[in-house]
Amino acid sequence: MTSPLLDVHGAVAAPDDDAPDYGVAWHYGDPYGEQRAATRSVAVVDRSHRGVIAVPGADRLSWLHALLSQHVSELPERAGTEALILDAHGHVEHHLVLGQLEGTVWLDGEPGRTEALLDYLTKMVFWSKVEPSDATAELAVLTVLGPDAPALLDVDVPAYGIVPLEGGGFARRMPWPGRHAVDLVVPRDRLVDHWRRLTDRGARPAGSWAFEALRVESLRPRLGVDTDDRTIPHEVNWIEPAVHMNKGCYRGQETIAKVANVGRPPRRMVLLHLDGSPEVLPITGEPVRLGERVVGRVGSVVRHHELGSIALALLKRSAPVDVELTAGDGDHAVQAAVDPDSVAPEQTAPGREAVARLRG
Repeated sequence: MTSPLLDVHGAVAAPDDDAPDYGVAWHYGDPYGEQRAATRSVAVVDRSHRGVIAVPGADRLSWLHALLSQHVSELPERAGTEALILDAHGHVEHHLVLGQLEGTVWLDGEPGRTEALLDYLTKMVFWSKVEPSDATAELAVLTVLGPDAPALLDVDVPAYGIVPLEGGGFARRMPWPGRHAVDLVVPRDRLVDHWRRLTDRGARPAGSWAFEALRVESLRPRLGVDTDDRTIPHEVNWIEPAVHMNKGCYRGQETIAKVANVGRPPRRMVLLHLDGSPEVLPITGEPVRLGERVVGRVGSVVRHHELGSIALALLKRSAPVDVELTAGDGDHAVQAAVDPDSVAPEQTAPGREAVARLRG
């Protein structure tokens, strides 16, 4: 789905139609300035390519509770959370942000996955009184970022809260992408109007580049980019926000409990500092190597306004974190070093010297 906001003056589309954020603006001419605005003042990002699903019906909470990794059977009205759908082996299939408002649970997730998600949900209805449907054509997501976001908006949104908007849609505040950030889920036919109102009030237009750079800095994984078909939640920091460890059975729950109770996940997500001197950087899915040995895979790769070239990567737990690695293949291969602060304290080895060398 192509956003009408690509017609806004200065909008630059993603250069590759296979990019996960194809269809919305990549940047507006100054991606580093946009990142600074999103951290120091206020910016608005078009995320209208995300899929939105509505789940009304009397059994909506108990039905979703049986399918999701999160405890939602008692989700309060006007409250939100994150959740996962896992396969039978505990591998992540979908990551969702959800909330309940006025008799409906609203789910939104990664672009391009809505059809598969809705197909799964529909097959699981059986006798439950629920009617899941695709609402992407009716609703679109904008995200307002930065410490000045609360002053910009007309509504006061509590943490994990959802507030209805005048004229339709709702505002939602979740821990990511920042303490002050608010998602606006607005009627799609009023998307341009909402954008203009926000930018007229001082929000700087920011593209997906800025959003992704701040996401990577915060060690927040993205489904299908930082995950593969073997990823379990423990590997990518999804246990705390999206998995309830004490709820009853759901598909994949056995793996969740087993890894938590008797073992460690086979991989861990880390932040890599990349040698930014080459013009070409690694590509998502390419290997991370220690010498000639493959020890992981590259996930999200971005150029950050302060940290330079960085990436998320899934590394084998046995891989050392205090040595220089190589990220990428062929012409995309660059030197890389694990940021020690991205590794749990009990796993951290002294790797700051390697990072310092790569950053000059």
